[in-house]
Amino acid sequence: MKTFMAVYTGNPAAFEKYQRENPDPEKRKANEKAGMDAWMKWGETDAKSIVDNGAPLGKTKRVTKDGVADIHNNLAGYTIVKAESQEAAAKLFLKHPHFTIFPGDAVEIMECLPMPNR
Repeated sequence: MKTFMAVYTGNPAAFEKYQRENPDPEKRKANEKAGMDAWMKWGETDAKSIVDNGAPLGKTKRVTKDGVADIHNNLAGYTIVKAESQEAAAKLFLKHPHFTIFPGDAVEIMECLPMPNR
Protein backbone atom coordinates (compact mmCIF):
# COMPACT_ATOMS: atom_id res chain seq x y z
CA MET A 1 0.00 0.00 0.00
CA LYS A 2 1.16 3.50 -0.83
CA THR A 3 0.43 6.70 1.07
CA PHE A 4 -1.28 9.66 -0.60
CA MET A 5 -2.08 13.20 0.42
CA ALA A 6 -5.43 14.49 -0.77
CA VAL A 7 -5.62 18.28 -0.87
CA TYR A 8 -9.03 19.95 -0.97
CA THR A 9 -9.07 23.06 -3.15
CA GLY A 10 -11.47 25.95 -3.37
CA ASN A 11 -11.54 29.52 -4.51
CA PRO A 12 -13.16 32.73 -3.28
CA ALA A 13 -15.36 33.06 -6.39
CA ALA A 14 -16.97 29.66 -5.82
CA PHE A 15 -17.60 30.50 -2.16
CA GLU A 16 -19.12 33.88 -3.09
CA LYS A 17 -21.34 32.18 -5.67
CA TYR A 18 -22.44 29.66 -3.02
CA GLN A 19 -23.38 32.51 -0.68
CA ARG A 20 -25.29 34.35 -3.43
CA GLU A 21 -27.20 31.20 -4.38
CA ASN A 22 -27.92 30.46 -0.71
CA PRO A 23 -28.65 33.87 0.83
CA ASP A 24 -30.68 32.56 3.80
CA PRO A 25 -28.24 31.96 6.68
CA GLU A 26 -30.46 29.27 8.20
CA LYS A 27 -30.59 27.32 4.93
CA ARG A 28 -26.81 27.69 4.57
CA LYS A 29 -26.35 26.40 8.12
CA ALA A 30 -28.61 23.40 7.37
CA ASN A 31 -26.70 22.71 4.13
CA GLU A 32 -23.38 22.91 5.97
CA LYS A 33 -24.65 20.45 8.60
CA ALA A 34 -25.78 18.09 5.82
CA GLY A 35 -22.36 18.49 4.22
CA MET A 36 -20.51 17.67 7.43
CA ASP A 37 -22.82 14.68 8.05
CA ALA A 38 -22.05 13.44 4.52
CA TRP A 39 -18.31 14.04 5.08
CA MET A 40 -18.40 11.99 8.31
CA LYS A 41 -20.30 9.22 6.50
CA TRP A 42 -17.65 9.28 3.74
CA GLY A 43 -14.99 8.93 6.45
CA GLU A 44 -16.79 5.96 8.01
CA THR A 45 -17.30 4.27 4.64
CA ASP A 46 -13.60 4.59 3.72
CA ALA A 47 -12.18 4.37 7.26
CA LYS A 48 -9.90 1.45 6.34
CA SER A 49 -8.13 3.68 3.79
CA ILE A 50 -7.85 6.84 5.89
CA VAL A 51 -4.54 7.25 7.72
CA ASP A 52 -5.17 10.80 8.93
CA ASN A 53 -8.51 12.59 8.65
CA GLY A 54 -6.56 15.80 8.19
CA ALA A 55 -8.06 19.20 8.88
CA PRO A 56 -9.18 22.45 7.30
CA LEU A 57 -6.33 24.81 6.47
CA GLY A 58 -6.09 28.41 7.60
CA LYS A 59 -4.28 31.48 6.34
CA THR A 60 -0.95 31.01 4.58
CA LYS A 61 2.51 32.44 5.21
CA ARG A 62 5.12 32.03 2.49
CA VAL A 63 8.77 31.83 3.49
CA THR A 64 11.51 32.57 0.95
CA LYS A 65 15.12 33.72 1.14
CA ASP A 66 13.65 37.24 1.19
CA GLY A 67 11.57 36.63 4.30
CA VAL A 68 7.98 35.90 5.30
CA ALA A 69 4.87 37.17 3.52
CA ASP A 70 1.11 36.63 3.68
CA ILE A 71 -0.27 34.98 0.54
CA HIS A 72 -3.54 33.50 -0.72
CA ASN A 73 -3.85 30.06 -2.29
CA ASN A 74 -6.64 27.62 -3.09
CA LEU A 75 -5.75 25.03 -0.43
CA ALA A 76 -8.70 24.37 1.87
CA GLY A 77 -7.78 21.16 3.72
CA TYR A 78 -6.11 17.76 3.50
CA THR A 79 -6.56 14.06 4.23
CA ILE A 80 -3.96 11.25 4.16
CA VAL A 81 -5.04 7.90 2.70
CA LYS A 82 -3.50 4.53 1.84
CA ALA A 83 -4.28 2.80 -1.46
CA GLU A 84 -2.75 0.37 -3.95
CA SER A 85 -2.34 3.11 -6.58
CA GLN A 86 -2.92 6.79 -7.21
CA GLU A 87 -5.96 5.86 -9.32
CA ALA A 88 -7.41 3.84 -6.43
CA ALA A 89 -6.75 6.74 -4.04
CA ALA A 90 -8.43 9.18 -6.42
CA LYS A 91 -11.51 6.96 -6.68
CA LEU A 92 -12.02 7.28 -2.92
CA PHE A 93 -12.90 10.95 -3.51
CA LEU A 94 -15.42 10.56 -6.34
CA LYS A 95 -18.66 12.28 -5.30
CA HIS A 96 -16.98 13.68 -2.16
CA PRO A 97 -19.04 16.26 -0.20
CA HIS A 98 -16.24 18.82 -0.63
CA PHE A 99 -17.54 19.52 -4.13
CA THR A 100 -20.95 17.80 -4.22
CA ILE A 101 -22.39 19.75 -1.26
CA PHE A 102 -19.82 22.38 -0.35
CA PRO A 103 -18.51 24.92 -2.89
CA GLY A 104 -15.10 23.26 -3.14
CA ASP A 105 -13.44 22.96 -6.55
CA ALA A 106 -11.71 19.62 -6.41
CA VAL A 107 -9.58 17.16 -4.48
CA GLU A 108 -6.01 16.72 -5.73
CA ILE A 109 -4.25 13.46 -4.87
CA MET A 110 -0.48 13.05 -4.80
CA GLU A 111 1.72 10.21 -3.58
CA CYS A 112 3.82 10.78 -0.48
CA LEU A 113 7.21 9.56 -1.63
CA PRO A 114 9.89 8.16 0.67
CA MET A 115 12.69 10.47 1.72
CA PRO A 116 15.89 9.79 -0.25
CA ASN A 117 18.68 8.11 1.68
CA ARG A 118 21.60 10.29 2.70
